[in-house]
Amino acid sequence: MLSATGWGTLAAGVVLTATGYAFGYGEAAALGVTCLLAVAVAVLWALPAPALDAERRTAPSRVVRGYHAEAVVTLTNTGDRTRRGLRALDRCGDRDIAVDVPPLRPGTSHELRYALPTARRGRVPVGPLRLERTDPLGLARRMRPYGDADTLLVRPRICPLPVLPSGRAHHVEGPASDTADDGSLTFHALREYVLGDDLRRVHWRSTARTGTLMVRQMVDVSLPHTTLMLDTRQRAHASEDDFELAVDCAASVAYAAARSHFPVHLVGAAGPLLHTEGSGDDGEALLDALAVVHRADLTSVTAAFDGLEHHRGGGTLIVVTGTGDTRGLGTADRVRHRFDRVTVLRVGTEDAATHETSGPGTDVPQMRVTSLEDLVTGWRREAVR
Repeated sequence: MLSATGWGTLAAGVVLTATGYAFGYGEAAALGVTCLLAVAVAVLWALPAPALDAERRTAPSRVVRGYHAEAVVTLTNTGDRTRRGLRALDRCGDRDIAVDVPPLRPGTSHELRYALPTARRGRVPVGPLRLERTDPLGLARRMRPYGDADTLLVRPRICPLPVLPSGRAHHVEGPASDTADDGSLTFHALREYVLGDDLRRVHWRSTARTGTLMVRQMVDVSLPHTTLMLDTRQRAHASEDDFELAVDCAASVAYAAARSHFPVHLVGAAGPLLHTEGSGDDGEALLDALAVVHRADLTSVTAAFDGLEHHRGGGTLIVVTGTGDTRGLGTADRVRHRFDRVTVLRVGTEDAATHETSGPGTDVPQMRVTSLEDLVTGWRREAVR
């Protein structure tokens, strides 16, 4: 395709050639023909597609918001001619990144490195790479895609936090509920053998008495559960930066629990987002889920608390909201009796007094957070409360 300069040169060539021949101006006609020949040569220069191989990698593929990430593209000239006048254009999110490519001799490779934007969370599409070949005068260019597209996942920032202690005193014979987590600490009851049960737990006296293979059911009664409700309503946060800070706070709380192999139930304003059971990769899964959370155009968070009315009971409920509209947060009073501990984080830099508010009761601890440093300080005080 012709550039803007190329189209201008073509138009000037046509006008000058026609005028020169019509009025007998030889100089004008010669200049016009020169312009037309220049455009023709430029098109022929840019027309051949270079024989190149492109290999891309994103280092790293997952990055914390604000940290450095880069794309590494290796170009190899697989043809038999030296390639000059190439420029690489890589699509990253909603903008192009341009990088000049030096001359490539046959069989040689060149590595391109350029920084990728990590200022905002989310899944950032990268590529495909496009190579632009232009003539020396910049009149014509040809663009061709090379390689495959990639994805950069920008995660929220986190800070190290302890897990809030929670729990109720249990009977010495174990919990009264069958919903406790299977484990190895406390005897709960006898039940029939299920394929895969540890034979060391077989209770032989009961087996002999009933004629059915019976095993001891062991549970972990002290395993803390963390339920995290992130208020994703647009009107709850005064700005996009405040919402990003709220996600960072939620990620820090969730990752602290997952790092200790404790179950985490993540809930958004519209309902559940992710539930983890305490395995080794839960922290990574939670960060990946929070990386793609966006603000929602909802009026209330009532739906989020409605889903917690059938919570198994116990553990900690952490509500992360902004300093704006708190409509629907009063519903937390309806489910707070199902948790051992409830804490509200009010994240943001300023209060939006014009919004309607109906927050949780005054006896629910509320922590004001304006930075991750505030979260660390306040969280440590809350942990020893």
